[in-house]
Amino acid sequence: MEYRNLGRTGLKVSALSYGAWVSFGNQLDVKDAKVLLSRCREAGVNFFDNAEVYANGRAEEIMGSAIRELGWKRSDVVISTKLFWGGQGPNDKGLSRKHIIEGIKASLRRLDMEYVDLLYCHRPDISTPIEETVRAMNWVIDQGWAFYWGTSEWSAQQITEAWEVAHRLDLIGPAMEQPEYNLLAREKVELEYAPLYKSYGLGLTTWSPLASGVLSGKYSKGNIPEGSRFALENYKNLATRSLVDDILNKVEGLKPIATELNVPMSQLAIAWCAANPNVSSVITGATKEHQVIENMKALQILPKLTPDVMEKIDAVVNSKPKRPDQYR
Repeated sequence: MEYRNLGRTGLKVSALSYGAWVSFGNQLDVKDAKVLLSRCREAGVNFFDNAEVYANGRAEEIMGSAIRELGWKRSDVVISTKLFWGGQGPNDKGLSRKHIIEGIKASLRRLDMEYVDLLYCHRPDISTPIEETVRAMNWVIDQGWAFYWGTSEWSAQQITEAWEVAHRLDLIGPAMEQPEYNLLAREKVELEYAPLYKSYGLGLTTWSPLASGVLSGKYSKGNIPEGSRFALENYKNLATRSLVDDILNKVEGLKPIATELNVPMSQLAIAWCAANPNVSSVITGATKEHQVIENMKALQILPKLTPDVMEKIDAVVNSKPKRPDQYR
């Protein structure tokens, strides 16, 4: 396993990590989780991601119980959670000081932990001033309930505003962002956030490297394997949007490249994400033991992703963001 600094911080995170989205609480219980988490640790993974909204809090409970039963040393792992959707009440969601403080306390109870290493604002909250959110996240850090705070799916403008507030008030700004990043979703990571890496040392922990499994090659028109994510009732709308001819044709076009490199499609897609120098960790997801084992081999093929191979991939997916013309 390769360990990378989380942006400009001193924290080391595994280049590949594991996230509880979809799986914990929806498909897996504590017994299953222990098996998958154990395989992750054996591969050197030290970063595990969660959120208060995953399975309505059950994902945090499962992860906390599994880690406790496995007897892991807390300082050996990096645990994150995310706040925004905490319930149905008017103050159970968003990024107000009230919800941030009540939300992290509830998450820590479910995880059965004294702190999380990383705490994310799961989405931007246009109804709460960013200054209120920055102050609240710093207060959480001052209490020792989290060590670093960051954002997820914020715009570059919103992240910049948070940093400007932090500078003005001599507070801690967001150290990391958690955006979607894969061969089909590249705009934010490669173009919009580009100025932030140097200006603020922003680190990325990216999600959905396989585009919800589409880039694994297991889906085709009209074929949704039993037990897969798109077979779940609450993900059928996502399947309808994802399994379209344009996307499936791109996946088919990537298969010869994977064959030429003698690697599975899933490993190719994950390694491609990890090859971006601004990505601190690629969050993987899996519901089966063999998927974890295969995913963790992705780093081994990084040397195969030569400039020529990357150009072939770009030619197939045709998704590289175009930089706007600059005035001279």
